[in-house]
Amino acid sequence: QFDRLFYYSSAFGGTWKNSYWLGVPIQKNPMDLMVYQELIFILKPDIIIETGTNVGGSALFFATILDAIDKGEIITVDIDHADNLPQHNRITYLTGNSVDDNIINFISPRVKDKVVMVILDSDHRKEHVLKELEIYSEMVSIGSYLIVEDTNITGFPVIGIFEDGPLEAVIEFIKENKDFVIDRKCELYYSTFNRCGFLFRKK
Repeated sequence: QFDRLFYYSSAFGGTWKNSYWLGVPIQKNPMDLMVYQELIFILKPDIIIETGTNVGGSALFFATILDAIDKGEIITVDIDHADNLPQHNRITYLTGNSVDDNIINFISPRVKDKVVMVILDSDHRKEHVLKELEIYSEMVSIGSYLIVEDTNITGFPVIGIFEDGPLEAVIEFIKENKDFVIDRKCELYYSTFNRCGFLFRKK
């Protein structure tokens, strides 16, 4: 019930749609942001890949945490970037569809032999998320995470605009890919937009 209240209040400009990081809108559950900073500190990634830049608040958040550990960069992809994105020397903005060849060809050589963490938050339709999972799972380093955001929007527990979305993509992906497991320990604050979406690469 709390998750539903928290999520739906955004329709009135409240909670997560009225949150900022260093003055930039960051439309995420703050409990998930706490988990992200813990994972970044533990993993110390060389590269964080984010699909779905929006207005750049989350990219700036990740860059700030990377500043704190003095390591890493973020590559963030969006099909249509907003104006006045926050500038930071650790952020690279790419414009295009996250599954297009030109985007993948730019990113792939940069992640070779790196510690890589991936966060998927672009088009939430199942088919697109599944395609992202197939592509970006190959870039995640062993012992790191592939995080699928907004798994909550198809009735788990809130209702979104798609009958099948990120959660259904995760379920299908996990059935076929034994290199990853769902790590529900990352839901330690109970409230999360990414239920069953924290995928740990074990091999």
